Amino acid sequence: MHASLTPGTAIDHLAARLHRLPASCGPVRLIGVDGHAGSGKSTFAGRLARALDGAPVLRLDDIASHDELFDWTGRLQTQVIEPLSHGETAHYAPYDWHARRFRDPVPLPPAPVILVEGVGAGRRALRPYLAFLLWMDLPPAESWARGRSRDGEEQREFWDGWVAAEEKHFAADPSRPFADGLVRQCAEGYELRPGPAGTLETDHIITLREGPSAMW
Repeated sequence: MHASLTPGTAIDHLAARLHRLPASCGPVRLIGVDGHAGSGKSTFAGRLARALDGAPVLRLDDIASHDELFDWTGRLQTQVIEPLSHGETAHYAPYDWHARRFRDPVPLPPAPVILVEGVGAGRRALRPYLAFLLWMDLPPAESWARGRSRDGEEQREFWDGWVAAEEKHFAADPSRPFADGLVRQCAEGYELRPGPAGTLETDHIITLREGPSAMW
């Protein structure tokens, strides 16, 4: 049974639930938003961050690099997890995908809720620090087709390498089986359903009417 709610109500309900969770990394509630590349993680995380009163969003695209598409756990641990776990401001160096280098470090204060968005946000090494894990429940082939369409022909070679790397990563370290909630796109926005971890009490239809871009 789904609870049909007015626009914004369900996302606010989810935000309130996340605020009530116990801290998971020092004083911070880390919320993972994982899924295949092209599945809509960034858009959904941005909408959820606004419902969370402007919660910071750590994008794993800033942690990964061309040379380390998925082998970035140590850098995340050192630059982000360790300081936050001590209630200190983290400083991480975002990666510039065009210049192929890391930029100057930027601060990430220990806010009450921080979203960690990107492929691998629910990986084994990160799960002990997560208060909640959301999985964008779009099949890989459909996600990748959307991502390729979004990025254009100039990124075709990169996408060929990425797909192989993502398949290898999730084969060895899957995230979806540990998700607390599954986020699925529907005609008017998103649906939120209980995930395999089974920590959601009810299903909610999240209706976000923000135009075509909200579906990416």
